[in-house]
Amino acid sequence: MFEQLKKNLEEFGFPVLPDEKTGELQWIDVRELKIRYIISINNIKPFFDGLRNGKLITTKCKKCGELYFPPQKDCPKCKMSEMEWVEIKREGTLETLTVIFVRPPSFGVYDPYTVAIAKLDDGPRILAWLRGDPRQVRPGQRVRVEVSRRKEGYLMYELVPI
Repeated sequence: MFEQLKKNLEEFGFPVLPDEKTGELQWIDVRELKIRYIISINNIKPFFDGLRNGKLITTKCKKCGELYFPPQKDCPKCKMSEMEWVEIKREGTLETLTVIFVRPPSFGVYDPYTVAIAKLDDGPRILAWLRGDPRQVRPGQRVRVEVSRRKEGYLMYELVPI
């Protein structure tokens, strides 16, 4: 890609490459973007402890009973701070999916990937990457949440067709 980009820069005077789908020229920024951020996970640490143990743990409001995924420190529905940690079932039904071809710079090391939404059997919806060929799955299909290790080395969850 970079060789073609250099060639096009010389030919056109701009860093452009043809789009994989349409063939239309698109600008490729040649500046490197690096971003690192720090976010406290102190209030949702049990969620990460659960992932480390292969479990899906989230919060449930003690007042209204609403389940939240991802976990919340406070209940967005009734505005209370009394949340309890609960383990939820890791299976559900696929609702929708999309393949991401134009990736943000921080995911540039990945091939195009599939993002999906599933409704878990316990109620909450989950947004996650979908493992496998997106052409082999359909909304309504059963999926399971599995913990996996990303290229960057950290644990995360993904949806896997059953």
